[in-house]
Amino acid sequence: MSKTITLSGAPGTASIYGKAVAAMLPVIGKPAKVSPTATVPDTRYRLADVRVDPAALQTYCRTTGQRFSATVPLTYLFVLQFPLSMKIMTDSAFPFGAVGSVHIANTIERKREIGVDEPLTITTHAENLREHRKGLLIDMISEFTVGSEVVAVQTATFLKQQRTSLSGEPRGPVPKNSAPPPPDAVLSVDLGRIREYAAASGDRNPIHMGDLPARAFGFSKAIAHGMWSAAAALANIEAQLPGEVTYDVQFGKPLLLPAKVNLYTRRIDGKGNFDIEIRNRRKGYPHLTATLRHN
Repeated sequence: MSKTITLSGAPGTASIYGKAVAAMLPVIGKPAKVSPTATVPDTRYRLADVRVDPAALQTYCRTTGQRFSATVPLTYLFVLQFPLSMKIMTDSAFPFGAVGSVHIANTIERKREIGVDEPLTITTHAENLREHRKGLLIDMISEFTVGSEVVAVQTATFLKQQRTSLSGEPRGPVPKNSAPPPPDAVLSVDLGRIREYAAASGDRNPIHMGDLPARAFGFSKAIAHGMWSAAAALANIEAQLPGEVTYDVQFGKPLLLPAKVNLYTRRIDGKGNFDIEIRNRRKGYPHLTATLRHN
């Protein structure tokens, strides 16, 4: 039976990442290979009376290009729930480690705009461990309420890379590299900007913090956070978003730092519906593919 634990405050990111690194150590750490039938902790963590820190939000907006205003930016909801997700993933009962796992998809369903002065209650749990061609997927579900009103629901999907029974299945056709069309905008990002984002968001996964730690996880260089890309992609159209909207993001090839990438925002209609892509400037392959839809 599910149990809910109400925390007195957001877990500190320093202690969270200490546990995440410990989970990687031989013998005392988590297993290198995880069974698709592994148990997922049936625990919900809850934070009540969550208040937006204006200074942290201002830094977040500066690093992503979003507006600093009286309402919470759509993608800032990921930041607010992040300590709870990490609390779950660093629990000894969680089947795999937080460090080294890959955030491959994210969906935010917002019911209405949320004021920065509104006290939020956030409840987060993990579910739906399943096989994928590249490993195991799990969903982290966060519900945001103001009083008894549900104002947003977020689903973050993480990948634990390993061989599974699906690994040998035929792959779809490999997209051909080709020169992309002229972009609507060019996004530039470097390690300094990403470290600022890490400080503002609390996401200090080593793969984002420097080339050396990133190499330990198989990347040739440090990579940008997927949710930095998801936030930066909205900067030019943020004012056109409806209050009730779903932002569905699929992350493609990692964005190696430093980088300049092409941003495409295609308006579907006059109701706030858009298709969004971030593509490599030379070869045209996607780093991010997303849809914005009025609910």
